[in-house]
Amino acid sequence: MYRVFLFICTTVLIVYLFPKGGVFKYEFIKGKPWQYENLYAPFDFAIAKTTLEIASEKKQIEENIIPYFEYDTVISNAAKEAYDDAFASYLKVLNEGKRRKRDKSKLFGRILLNDIYRYGVLQETYSYNDKRQIFLNKGNTAEAITYGQILSANTLTQTINSRIEKSEYAEYKSDFVALFYDLVKSNVRLNEKLTQSTLQTELDKVLTTRGGVSKGSRVIAKGEVVEGDKLQILNSLKAEYESQVWSDKNFYWIVVGYGLLVSLALMMLLLFIRKYRRDIYDNNTQVTFIFFNVLLMVLITIVVVQYQSAYIYVVPLCILPLILKAFFDARLGLFTHVITVMILGFVVPNSYEYMFLQILAGIVTILTISESFRRANLFISVGQITIVYVMAYISFHIIHEGTIGNIDWITVVLFVISGFATLIVHPLIYVYEKIFGLVSDVSLLELSDTNSALLKELSNKAPGTFHHSLNVANIAEAAASEIGANAMLVRVGALYHDIGKMANPIYFTENQSASGNAHDILSPKESAKIIIDHVIHGIEIAKKNNLPDRVIDFIRTHHGTSTVYYFYAKEKEDNEHVNIEDFQYLGPKPFSKETAILMMSDSVEAASKSLTNPTSSLIDSFVEKIVNKQIEEGQFLNANITFKEIQQVKKVFKRKLTNIYHLRIEYPE
Repeated sequence: MYRVFLFICTTVLIVYLFPKGGVFKYEFIKGKPWQYENLYAPFDFAIAKTTLEIASEKKQIEENIIPYFEYDTVISNAAKEAYDDAFASYLKVLNEGKRRKRDKSKLFGRILLNDIYRYGVLQETYSYNDKRQIFLNKGNTAEAITYGQILSANTLTQTINSRIEKSEYAEYKSDFVALFYDLVKSNVRLNEKLTQSTLQTELDKVLTTRGGVSKGSRVIAKGEVVEGDKLQILNSLKAEYESQVWSDKNFYWIVVGYGLLVSLALMMLLLFIRKYRRDIYDNNTQVTFIFFNVLLMVLITIVVVQYQSAYIYVVPLCILPLILKAFFDARLGLFTHVITVMILGFVVPNSYEYMFLQILAGIVTILTISESFRRANLFISVGQITIVYVMAYISFHIIHEGTIGNIDWITVVLFVISGFATLIVHPLIYVYEKIFGLVSDVSLLELSDTNSALLKELSNKAPGTFHHSLNVANIAEAAASEIGANAMLVRVGALYHDIGKMANPIYFTENQSASGNAHDILSPKESAKIIIDHVIHGIEIAKKNNLPDRVIDFIRTHHGTSTVYYFYAKEKEDNEHVNIEDFQYLGPKPFSKETAILMMSDSVEAASKSLTNPTSSLIDSFVEKIVNKQIEEGQFLNANITFKEIQQVKKVFKRKLTNIYHLRIEYPE
């Protein structure tokens, strides 16, 4: 019921997040032939202009807009009123001379001042052409002039010098220049607010369409190449179709369509988990974790699409397979990634190109990343993912444009950013471990440290058990590597599998001294109970120390439902009616390759201590006997380990034990 509820909730949320628009039923690629039958317009629609066309029109408007300048009459009037006093102060020679010459020179200066302030003097220089038409506002009137008619700081100096040099007062040039420099003040400035408002009004008038196509008209014929006007008409039809389809009339039908498709995709994911990863399917937390990550990737991608679809490739979608591989396995990671990309194909532009790129990147991620707990491996993988992204993008660009010359380098930068964003996977894994109680290779590496508090306690309280656990860890790790199981997980499980013996260390052979055996004063039944209870004690200690469930599974299963045969046989000597259940471990049996390997390794390593004068042939028969006995008891029926893999594990055990006892090959006599 929980999984059904989770499935429905995820489907509803994804459909709710989808943008409110239909999906055009034809896929087309620039530069490729039209693959379908002749297409006729289903309704009247306008042809949208390209982004470049609209940008070109707006640029032309910006270049041709007539700017507005403000003329400050207060400054000009103040200069004219102060002219007489300034003339008397700066041109004393002319002012004290003959009246006729004085009046004439004074008139010359006033005329020049009036000419200077006819259109005014700029407060700052602007990058307009001198012939650019402008409007000069003087009070309530606006006069159309050219920009060059307004004097700037440079042209003001040139005008004053030129006019004085051509007049009969050239000998008084320095006095006149000093007069005008003191008197003339800048009084014209650009009215940015009015100019910008006028520009915006004109830009708003730019049409986003050019012409139209009437209903029933042929849009494109079969086999015709999709390029130029045909491409723009198809894009216009697609945009119009998607905006018209989503209406009150068929809103619910489209929701049903989306719902069915999304639910089918998620159903395939759920069935895959149920068929090939039954242990994950039976764990509600792990199923929730997988669906949560799918939903999170869909949410982030849709937010980016709605904000700015050009940034779609900045979303590090390869984090999804990386995380799932870290916690589960590569096959589940890739399958989930493909399902997620298929769902996103409904909402992203250029869906085929997007899906191809993301699935390719997902495959590269799964193939390249190994031992994710090693930082160098993650960096190498990120580099390879980025290279594949860029190469695939450039290839699509060449197909679409027919040239490599006009590549959008911003998109290439987005791929690089997406690659580096993938590095967030390490802190994300840590967060997920805390929230969902999962365990990754990074945590396993930390747990494998024999200097950890729990393993130090084991080495102090039960040194023999600690040594035994190290030997089992080495043997089990080698066996797991041989058959492609999770070697790191097996090693950690082996290190902690016997921590329950800390409760009563002296009752276990490896911790006993030569002086005596603690079981001598106990009945076989009591001894068996102490031996069996080390599993229960181990689980309690593990939970108290917050060990992950995947590690605790090794403690639960490392004896399966086997019998403490020594004490069972001893009890049977005195009592024929023995209840075998009193001498059996509670289980469960191993349910994975890793737990099965540990069970075999533990039994073989512990029993090997009883070998006296071991030889290669003796070790071979010894390993075969122990493992075959476990097979006969059905201890591996729930584990997904094959007979071939068990044979490979046996070979590893034999090789390892031979090395431990430093045996040489037996030569015939």
